[in-house]
Amino acid sequence: MSPSRERIVTFAGGGRTPSGRMMEPSTKGAIMEDKTTTPAVQVSRLVKRYGDMVALDYFDLEVRPGEIFGLLGPNGSGKTTAINCILALLAYESGTIRVFGQPMTPTSYALKRRIGIVPQDVAVFNELTVEENIDYFCSLYVPRKSDREPLVREAIDFVDLGEFRAFRPGKLSGGLLRRLNIACGIAHKPDLIFFDEPTVAVDPQSRNAILEGIQRLNKAGATVIYTSHYMEEVERICDRILIMDHGRHLALGTADELKGMIDKGERITVETLDLTDDALTGIRALPFVIDASYDGRELEVSCRRGEHNLVDLLAALREDHANVGHLTSRPPTLNDVFLELTGKALRD
Repeated sequence: MSPSRERIVTFAGGGRTPSGRMMEPSTKGAIMEDKTTTPAVQVSRLVKRYGDMVALDYFDLEVRPGEIFGLLGPNGSGKTTAINCILALLAYESGTIRVFGQPMTPTSYALKRRIGIVPQDVAVFNELTVEENIDYFCSLYVPRKSDREPLVREAIDFVDLGEFRAFRPGKLSGGLLRRLNIACGIAHKPDLIFFDEPTVAVDPQSRNAILEGIQRLNKAGATVIYTSHYMEEVERICDRILIMDHGRHLALGTADELKGMIDKGERITVETLDLTDDALTGIRALPFVIDASYDGRELEVSCRRGEHNLVDLLAALREDHANVGHLTSRPPTLNDVFLELTGKALRD
């Protein structure tokens, strides 16, 4: 019996085993009250090398209890290495890692019982049914079957797989497989859950259900560390976001705080059919304009931060006697922040 994709995760008895993961979430910004100030995860000056390559370069991370924490970085930035070090799956050269105030080591079995992992690749057993898969992965943390039975039922209900409980994974759609993956990882009710791109290649309806599920889990008390290449997801559910690259901590804050760190402001699109070359040159020379392009139908202007950009742009268009149709003004996005800080798109 082998899983459809191999995944290595920690489990309650120690060691390493293939595993899979979903159960109850919070509304954005609803950080659960904690009676202490002890971080759920604290990583300090972590260094990890692979030969001559530095994967983590004095990397710092602090996750508060009860928050949904977004961890963003381009491919090769060190996200997976950092997570594997936190889970004590990788040895590292120097630095400290503490989970719920305790040092995290390969033999920290009590801490591992409090952790759930939902990997990017679905890793469940094709020979087992939905219910049997969830029961198996829950058994890695909860050995007594009588204790597991209510947890398995609750996990199935949580991901809304009740009518599919007797199905094998091969009969499930991509979205249902993702839900099964989540159920396998959270059936034991962990206090800390890692979600690694849980919505890859799923339909919009399933994606929305998964995000709502993560928020319910958070609202029920779980601390969540979330990675994704979908910026709108991160902005929707994460309380704080850390951007990393080349193994380093680049920026940390809420989505609005991160957007305030960059010079780029709104992007204005104006529908106009008669913009002259001289007018375009004049618009590009405006002090708040970063870039402007015109395709004969739409003028698109990327602006620096400012309060009167739209008014000043429309004044310039009036001076040129350009007819203006539909116009839109879009604020900066997390992707703009990411591009300015790392110089690359998130999927690079």
